[in-house]
Amino acid sequence: MPERITKLNINGKDVRIDAAADRPLLYVLREDLDLTGSKYGCGEGQCGACTVLADNLAIRSCITPVDSVANKRIVTVEGLERKGKLHPVQQAFLEAGAFQCGFCTPGMIIAAVGLLAKNANPSDNQIRQALNGNICRCGTYPRIVTAVREVSRAD
Repeated sequence: MPERITKLNINGKDVRIDAAADRPLLYVLREDLDLTGSKYGCGEGQCGACTVLADNLAIRSCITPVDSVANKRIVTVEGLERKGKLHPVQQAFLEAGAFQCGFCTPGMIIAAVGLLAKNANPSDNQIRQALNGNICRCGTYPRIVTAVREVSRAD
């Protein structure tokens, strides 16, 4: 295992960093790269606020050592919009009012994008299963499921 990581692919761009190999990806994203969409919630991978995609797989960045994703394509919530246009999941969250305080929203959106990359037309149960472990302290779960369902129907 290398002691330092010097390059990552974040949101489609190769970026230079200088991080200890065992440093959590979340800290690199937030502190080194100023990508603050992913949130620190529990620090134990249990709440989902820090969720990012690594090669289209939703992972908890607070417990992921940066060296384990050094050769993967990492996508944060900031990397979803294209040319000023929100990703369909982001837009659906807005339209469904699928957030209140917004703290869990980036992780929920990323988890939903990961699900839809694997399953373009999930059932409500599959949506709930994929988002299980992403905690919304405001309790907007029904609106979150509605938002994901609407995106899957739009295709």
